[in-house]
Amino acid sequence: MSGLSPWLVSAVAGVGALFIAALLTEPLRRLALRRGYTDQPSARKAHVHPTPYLGGIAVAIATVGSACAATVAVTGTDATIVVLLASASLIAVLGLGDDLRPLSIRLRLCVEAAAALAVVLWCGHPVLFGSWFDVVFAVGWILFTTNAFNLLDNMDGVVSTVTAVTAGFLCCAALSVGLVGLAPVMAALAGASAGFLFHNWHPARIFLGDAGSLFVGFLVASATVTLHRDTAALSGYTSLLLITLVVTADTGLVMVARRREGRPLLQGGRDHIAHRLRSLGLTVRQVTVVIGGFATLSCLTAVLVMFRVFPQSAVLAAVVVVTAVTALAWGLLLRVPVYT
Repeated sequence: MSGLSPWLVSAVAGVGALFIAALLTEPLRRLALRRGYTDQPSARKAHVHPTPYLGGIAVAIATVGSACAATVAVTGTDATIVVLLASASLIAVLGLGDDLRPLSIRLRLCVEAAAALAVVLWCGHPVLFGSWFDVVFAVGWILFTTNAFNLLDNMDGVVSTVTAVTAGFLCCAALSVGLVGLAPVMAALAGASAGFLFHNWHPARIFLGDAGSLFVGFLVASATVTLHRDTAALSGYTSLLLITLVVTADTGLVMVARRREGRPLLQGGRDHIAHRLRSLGLTVRQVTVVIGGFATLSCLTAVLVMFRVFPQSAVLAAVVVVTAVTALAWGLLLRVPVYT
């Protein structure tokens, strides 16, 4: 390891990624407009004007570039980080292909599963059963979270905000447990998401697209699994869930609501948490702040569970409170009428 402070290197990676993403997004927006790569308005979408969607490429380039430079500065060539970033880059390319020409769900899931398996086998995973089921669970978790982020990308600034918050907490957690190679990756992802947010804040001038939402979802999920590698306690799985509680709650809400209404589960629609909050009278920016605040609360609780900062009883109480608040909000939001 070099003499550089991992905290300093991570901070530099985050700031560097922020500037790269902020500067690179505008040229990509103009390219998308010239080529006609725009997301057209429809009854199932919240925006009302054609909006370019190549922003995810800026986030991916900023994240991978800054993370590679920072990791080399801290640890040299780290095979674990190489596998992590290479797999995430593959997912970004997959998402870009889907943006330009829609791909079949089967092909997407096969590529995502292969990338997730590479991460789990090389970077590690939580251990609860001590068998092959742990690998299956970890791969399934990465697949679920990756596509949950994709589903959450339905309103200006939401995914960028949630990603920046979550990646920031993951960076601090990685530094605290000595994963100095993983920390700059998460710092870069947080910075890139924040940089992109300058263009994606309502009213958004560009969207992430599948290239971006799949990329950030896969990287967050893979980093979370890697951070909890060899964790045998049930608290490891609890913090795993808490870190991604926002996207899990959103996907669960949509699946339950569509099943009750007899609607296709995989068809897009304006029935997500963000849309329901809008129906309650919140502005788009207020929705983004509320969801980002909830992501902060759940990630903070996950850190308390992970590191046992407080006595076990206090941590348990925090988990109970967050779970109760989530369940109450989830139930109330499920009652909001969104189908006509």
